[in-house]
Amino acid sequence: MIIKSVNLETVCGVTSRLPENKLPEIAFAGKSNVGKSSLINALMNRKSYARISAQPGKTQTINYYNINEELYYVDLPGYGYAKVTEKVKEQWGHMIENYLQTSRQLKLVFLLIDIRHKPSKNDVMMYDWILHNGYQPVIIATKLDKLKRSQVAKHLKEIRTELHMDREVPMFPFSAVSKQGRDEIWDFIEKNILGGMPA
Repeated sequence: MIIKSVNLETVCGVTSRLPENKLPEIAFAGKSNVGKSSLINALMNRKSYARISAQPGKTQTINYYNINEELYYVDLPGYGYAKVTEKVKEQWGHMIENYLQTSRQLKLVFLLIDIRHKPSKNDVMMYDWILHNGYQPVIIATKLDKLKRSQVAKHLKEIRTELHMDREVPMFPFSAVSKQGRDEIWDFIEKNILGGMPA
């Protein structure tokens, strides 16, 4: 996918009304420290367009990035961050739930999971929640560069087992350092969202 233009078009907080977009939307969900901003920057072919913070839990809004005037990357608030109040966690949960249930253009949900660890209770809950809302999450296993190559297959299998995933459901190992996996994710988006047309 050739990235010609990127525009942070809409930022929605707790009380914001979600936009009624005409272009297809691809949502990104994951724990606060899973590397979501790094992935989105890699997929936008930008170094730091999506805000990366040393402090997890910074994404407290739903951010809509217009890509090539063809689709939106939708960055959802990170979950599972311990240093925010229960009230804030609840607000983030309502924001995500509202988005999943009301967006008319949502076509695909990527769920990011740290490849180094078993999916947490929050990961499993989010996976099941996305399924419950009528979407099949596609897993992106982040931080691939933190593992030895010989360990990768074992850890991917562990993620599938913990989430009770069907074998047919795709999963993409990804490294924000080497960008390994980026082209495969782009190809998947083009094939499934843009109908295979070159972008």
